Amino acid sequence: MSRNKGPRDDRWYLKLMAPNTKGPKFAWLDPTSIYINGEAFHDLLDDLVADLEGVTCDVVGGLDAMGFVLGSALATRLGVGFLPIRKAGKLCVDTDKVSFSNYSGRTQDMEMRLPAFAPATKVLLADQWVETGGTMDGAIRLVERQGGEVVGLAAVAIEENEVTNSYRQKYRCVSGVVKGSQWQAECNAQKLSSFESYTPEIVFPAIR
Repeated sequence: MSRNKGPRDDRWYLKLMAPNTKGPKFAWLDPTSIYINGEAFHDLLDDLVADLEGVTCDVVGGLDAMGFVLGSALATRLGVGFLPIRKAGKLCVDTDKVSFSNYSGRTQDMEMRLPAFAPATKVLLADQWVETGGTMDGAIRLVERQGGEVVGLAAVAIEENEVTNSYRQKYRCVSGVVKGSQWQAECNAQKLSSFESYTPEIVFPAIR
């Protein structure tokens, strides 16, 4: 039975995300707490799939590493295959490789199996969080170099900046955080008001 999840731009599960407690070398928050709570995870997937209405893809490409979680779940919902796009040195087959600058400003290499798909394959790219857009840029280049067509980007949140705004103009971009919402403004500022009341216990799944 479906339930009333509230207004589209006030997605309740976003308040479950945890603040960084380990210092500046880590991302500023942890969305994986959404995945732990079954109701939250399924509502997130419901929202992403609904916002992807009209988008046709042949495969979902998930970015190493947390994009694997969201990407494989979306692929299952959409009834298509899943393609892992990995950090360099992890795949035991022939690969294509690109360099990119991640959210912390470090340069890294990303790889995709070669070949991964036939030319003109439609690919939906998924990552947990799109901050600076550098990691996603590497994945887009890998897909397009093999003749694939990027048909959309999916994430828990896509922050707003010059790079990500250009993605929104070129691709269908969907996220749990709705553009124009208070959640979007707080993500752009990299500080959620929900952090003030966050405790790990709020995400614990019910014990049966």
